[in-house]
Amino acid sequence: MKPDLQRMLRTAARALSRAGLVTAYGHCSFRRDESTFLVTPAVPLGQIGRRPGIVVAVTGELPRDVPGEVRLHQAIYRRRADVGGIARVLPVAVRALSALGCTARPLDGTGAYFAPGPPLWPDPRLVRTEMAAESVAEALGNAPAIVLRGNGAVVVGESLPRAVVLAQFLETASELDLAVRSTGAGAVEFSADEATARAVWTGGIEERMWCYLTRDDPEARRVR
Repeated sequence: MKPDLQRMLRTAARALSRAGLVTAYGHCSFRRDESTFLVTPAVPLGQIGRRPGIVVAVTGELPRDVPGEVRLHQAIYRRRADVGGIARVLPVAVRALSALGCTARPLDGTGAYFAPGPPLWPDPRLVRTEMAAESVAEALGNAPAIVLRGNGAVVVGESLPRAVVLAQFLETASELDLAVRSTGAGAVEFSADEATARAVWTGGIEERMWCYLTRDDPEARRVR
C-alpha cells in the first residue's frame, strides 16, 4: 500500500481529534477498491501516531483490533458506491441536539449541506451487529450524514477529506441551531432552493477547510 494513503488516514484521524469531533472513541476510513477499505485501529484518534490503518473487507468478518462499529463502514460501502470515506464522530453539539430529538436545520452555509437536516437514528445502543449496521445504512439513504441519538454521527463523503470537512460542518451547524433554539425565537431556515444554491464545493471550500483542520499536523502536506 502506498505510504501516502496511510499518511492521509492518520492525518484525517488527527484532524478529527484536534477539532473535538471525537474523544477516546471514534474512527474513520476510506475505500481502497470495490472490495476493501482502510480503517483506523482501535486507539484514540489523536494518539494514532504512526500506527498503520487496517484493511477490512466490505463483506465478511471484521479483523481483530478494529471496533465493532466498523460494521457500519462495511454496510455503507456496500450500499453507497459514491462513498469514498467515512467519519464516525461524537461531537458535543450534535449529541445535544439529538437528545432533543433533533438534528441541525439549514440555518447557514454549513447546515445547507445537510438540508433539510440529517436523519436521526433513534436507538442509542452501539451499532455493533450486522443487522443494526444494515438498518442504519438504510436509514442514511443518500444523505451525507446520519445522527445517532445520544451517540454522535456517521458522516460520509466522496473522499475521506470530504467526510472530515462535512463532519466539521455538521458540528458547526449543530452549534448554531442550539444557539438559535436557546433564544426561544423562531428560526428562518434556508429554503430547498437556497440550500441547494449554497451547498457548493467550488472556490476551494473543501480544500481550505481541510487545510485548516490539518494545520500543524506532523504529516500533512501543505496546499501551495
